Amino acid sequence: MIRALWTSASGMIAQQLNLDVTSNNLANVNTTGFKKNRAEFEDLMYQNMKIAGSSNQEGNRLPVGMQVGMGVRPVSVHKIFSQGDFQNTGNQLDLVIEGDGFFRVDRNGEDHYTRSGAFKLDSDGRIVTDNGHPLQPEFIVPPETQNIVVTEDGHLTCVDKAGAEIAATDIPIYTFINPAGLKAVGRNLYVQTDGSGDAVESVPGENNAGTLAQGFLEMSNVEIVEEMVNMIVGQRAYEANSKSITTADTLLQIANQLKR
Repeated sequence: MIRALWTSASGMIAQQLNLDVTSNNLANVNTTGFKKNRAEFEDLMYQNMKIAGSSNQEGNRLPVGMQVGMGVRPVSVHKIFSQGDFQNTGNQLDLVIEGDGFFRVDRNGEDHYTRSGAFKLDSDGRIVTDNGHPLQPEFIVPPETQNIVVTEDGHLTCVDKAGAEIAATDIPIYTFINPAGLKAVGRNLYVQTDGSGDAVESVPGENNAGTLAQGFLEMSNVEIVEEMVNMIVGQRAYEANSKSITTADTLLQIANQLKR
């Protein structure tokens, strides 16, 4: 019964993390480019009371063993990079990646990656994120620009009032062999890690990289109904483990009272 207390306690701790992850998903349901997380768990070690295949007192081999588990523990929080819904904004600096890939931006001299294509112009004419991080490779839009056109293969063209091209650049897309291994650092930004592998620069639409669409934003891939169901399941699992602790405590009290 003492074992049941610790086993149930591990279940409660695991469900606390599960609810924390679900709450964060719901909090970011309207965050541009946000990717939902999923808590993953594994069972702990087992106490072997009988080993399958061993012989009993009569010399017969046991077809099955007797193992008692010691609980559960969180093993990872997996970020799921499925495509979010598109929102039509009509803003010529709003870009969405249809498929795999990330934009590269500069943050204090370091490369960061983002799925959020909500770009703006700063006072110098640079294309930047909401937090002022310049899109890479850095490009300055001329003051006389009347219109900006971005094709699906990432070619950006600045056009003046007469319709003449006055400046142009290409926006590459960066992919990773394991995007779930990227480290989220907030502000819709990620940095590469040993787990994600190195960034691979590609022309949009080539080498399995996605294409670009102008005038759209990718919304969060969080499904509210799915997260609410996960929250209910997590709550019930937490309650069940709490009930197991109460039951084990009651049984211990009964055992302690046998001497009276």
